[in-house]
Amino acid sequence: MTDAISSILSQIRAHESRTQGALGGPAGLGDALPSNAVDVARPATSDFQKTLSNAIDGVSKAQNESGALQQAFELGDPRADLARVMVAMQQSQVAFKAAVEVRNRLVQAYQDVMNMPV
Repeated sequence: MTDAISSILSQIRAHESRTQGALGGPAGLGDALPSNAVDVARPATSDFQKTLSNAIDGVSKAQNESGALQQAFELGDPRADLARVMVAMQQSQVAFKAAVEVRNRLVQAYQDVMNMPV
């Protein structure tokens, strides 16, 4: 299970680095700011929110593709062989379990912070 979580986290990080590269814009506008400057136009939570949203969308897409392959197999489509259906089902199951584990850890971290004495 730890390998699956590590894999999902590395995919999220890779996706985040790709999106940050794409958000740099033409002529590297982000390079004009000093490293300690605060970007007022974009809140810091938007990157996390986008990353989390993209991860959830990926899980949803995997589940939808798995369901479509299952239905195609049940209807006798020759392109949907049993091996592909089983692999797609396992991939969607692992993605969902990883998402649930990440959610559980986020909830636990939130509870730990809320229970800290001031």
